[in-house]
Amino acid sequence: MKNVRVTLLATRLLKTMLACLLLGAGSSFAGQVPDVTNPAVVEAFVDGVVKPNMKQHHSPSGVVAVMKNGELIFSKGYGFIDVEKRIPVDPTTSLFRPGSISKLFTWVSVMQLVEQGKLNLDTDVNQYLRTFEVKDTWPGDPVTLRDIMTHTAGFEDGAIGYLIIDDLDRIIPLAEALAKYQPERVNPPGVHTAYSNWATALAGLMVSNVSGEGFNQYVQKNIFDVLGMTGSSFVEPLPPELDANMAKAYRYQPDKYVEINYEIISNFGPAGALATTAADMTIFARAILDGGEYAGGRILKAETLQQMTDEGFAHDARIRGMGLGFIKRRFGPEGFDNFGHDGGTTVFVSHFGLSRSEDFMLYSSFSGPGAGPTHGAFVQAFYDEFFPREVPAIEPPADFGDRAAKYAGKFNAWRSSFNGVEAIIRALGGVDVVPLPDNTLMIGATRYVEVEKNLFRDVDSYDRIAFQEDENGNITGMAQDGLGVNQYFRAPFYETMSFTSTMGGLSLLVFLGVFLRLGYQWRTFRELAGPEKNAQRASIAVATLNILFLIVLGITVSGGIQPLMYEIPTLFKVGLILPLLALIATGYQLYMTVQIWRDGLLAGVWARIRYSIVCAAGLFFVWFFYYWNLLGFNYYS
Repeated sequence: MKNVRVTLLATRLLKTMLACLLLGAGSSFAGQVPDVTNPAVVEAFVDGVVKPNMKQHHSPSGVVAVMKNGELIFSKGYGFIDVEKRIPVDPTTSLFRPGSISKLFTWVSVMQLVEQGKLNLDTDVNQYLRTFEVKDTWPGDPVTLRDIMTHTAGFEDGAIGYLIIDDLDRIIPLAEALAKYQPERVNPPGVHTAYSNWATALAGLMVSNVSGEGFNQYVQKNIFDVLGMTGSSFVEPLPPELDANMAKAYRYQPDKYVEINYEIISNFGPAGALATTAADMTIFARAILDGGEYAGGRILKAETLQQMTDEGFAHDARIRGMGLGFIKRRFGPEGFDNFGHDGGTTVFVSHFGLSRSEDFMLYSSFSGPGAGPTHGAFVQAFYDEFFPREVPAIEPPADFGDRAAKYAGKFNAWRSSFNGVEAIIRALGGVDVVPLPDNTLMIGATRYVEVEKNLFRDVDSYDRIAFQEDENGNITGMAQDGLGVNQYFRAPFYETMSFTSTMGGLSLLVFLGVFLRLGYQWRTFRELAGPEKNAQRASIAVATLNILFLIVLGITVSGGIQPLMYEIPTLFKVGLILPLLALIATGYQLYMTVQIWRDGLLAGVWARIRYSIVCAAGLFFVWFFYYWNLLGFNYYS
């Protein structure tokens, strides 16, 4: 047994040395790019990034596939689809959830019906709906499929409590779900990009309506069966023969993985319900790169696929935006022209990238709490390694300081809820743009240099951001190269984290001061009578109700985003009574504030000032609850 262990150790050491040599052979020589067609070189690199990141961040399973010139160069599974049974990932048979990569199958379905003359990209979508209509918020500006495919339909976003669920009993028909959860149109179509799962699912419903068959069945018949994708399905729960090979969903608690339920996206299935194998995604990629045909089966005409990348929408011609469904990515050198889609559920994070000029595909998917970090570490690194782009040094314009201030501020995403309780996420996020003394802009955590009017490049990479301005030259928004699904708008000061935290923190201190003073002067409070005691009671009620709601909110978010995606907790639903009570209490306190100043109540001017400060804090929270949709029950059950 000892000799066997020594032999195995030597074999592992030899493999490691060989991998390092192969990896080094591709990158150590100046100007030489690693050979992406060499399986050993690719494996050495992928192993070197994926394995340590999966281990460090607790990702139980992952898969990577690389195709070049129509040939599968590399395909490998990492970890286990079943941790307890130690069943390893098989890239040929193991299924993962690619999330929004599912949308590409919806867009292909739409374009199939466009080819047949059954759908029109520029027709009011209400012509294809039967049981409900998209609201006519902008008369004369109806939503079209072109708007939906470029994510410029103008819908607000939403997800908490209903987009992804984990209970089969909550599945309802697609048309019913879309009618029930229809978001508001916050922008006219064709003006701003804001990613919309609801709109994509609506496109899937149109496919179903005009084809006369369920969306899942349509995709199975017209894409999966045509291409021979035998390991793919939109059906939830999965058919037993596929479920046996599905990578299980896990959360991680100290020292072990705990299995959780299969995520259900059926209510918005066309937006993200796909389960598939790396092998099937490779087939799909070959069909797209080969003009819509694979092994004698055709899903689209070549000119239609070309249309899907040539047409689309961008906020600035100098950055890559949206195709018709495909996201135009910034990976690789000029001419590489990467396009595809990424996807994420609460468990899986995936990438699907294509290049026609290189006849290339990269597909990856990782699961568990480490899915995001592993995805983030791997995808960009892979393109930088095998398709590097020269990043010349750049000096900021000497006069940039004269105009830097026009860009400063907080920018929030149009992909946001504006009418639901989850709008509060916008107050806690956003991107800060700060001019620096060296004539650069700090956008988020990255320094950018002006290269043209309203166009900036990352100091250390080829990432670019374009700002938009109005007719008066005021900056109104910004968009990032290769992230055409979302635009940012310049946020008013009251939507910023600094305003929210400062005013909220000061108000909270005021409320805590009410209790400290009550404890210190309890006997005095007990001796009060009439209007003065009522005034103090109002002050105590305002402080109590607001603090109680903050506690409820804290408990609600303490469990993380995943359980909130599945269902809004009952505690939070009940807790929304507190802002309504706080409104009543603050209204009464405002009335009493007028009383105490008019009648000279309380122990002097300073006491009345203190009381007025408490009232002001209560009024801030009334505004806060109202503005962020916490005043009432503004959520989908």
